[in-house]
Amino acid sequence: MTKATELREMSDEQIRLVWKDAAESLFRLRIQAQTEKLAAPSEMRKQRRLIARCQTVLGERSRAVAKDQPQASATQEAAPAVAEST
Repeated sequence: MTKATELREMSDEQIRLVWKDAAESLFRLRIQAQTEKLAAPSEMRKQRRLIARCQTVLGERSRAVAKDQPQASATQEAAPAVAEST
């Protein structure tokens, strides 16, 4: 099982591959659960948590990048609007 610390050491592309594999595995497990042939029900929980970890790490990274780069549109929104005269 991949821990959050291990995911943080991976590149974004590697995390997305882990995420994709976990999603495919979860899909297969759900199909098995529907046909009542699921050997280990705890695997579904493990895969869901792995997907959530991947999303969390990627979200943290995207927020860190957004925080480091101030947005130009934010300064435009903060400027007072000029009223039109009629």
